[in-house]
Amino acid sequence: DNGIDLQIVKLPEAKKGFVLLPRRWVVERSFGWLARFRRLSRDYERLPEVLGGLHFLVFAVLMLPAAARVLAGAGSS
Repeated sequence: DNGIDLQIVKLPEAKKGFVLLPRRWVVERSFGWLARFRRLSRDYERLPEVLGGLHFLVFAVLMLPAAARVLAGAGSS
């Protein structure tokens, strides 16, 4: 309902060892970024809306340098 497409990737039982799952690295990288913010490492919030808002804020902070680079590059053209 929220515009999120959930895809479950099941591994065949025949495969053993490391198998690269499609787009899994994006999720793992994002979790690594979130780990830099201590408040998100524990569940301190009472309301899920507050935690969702904090995640939105953290990702906005993480994306600001990239947005500044894009805007600076667009201004020089």
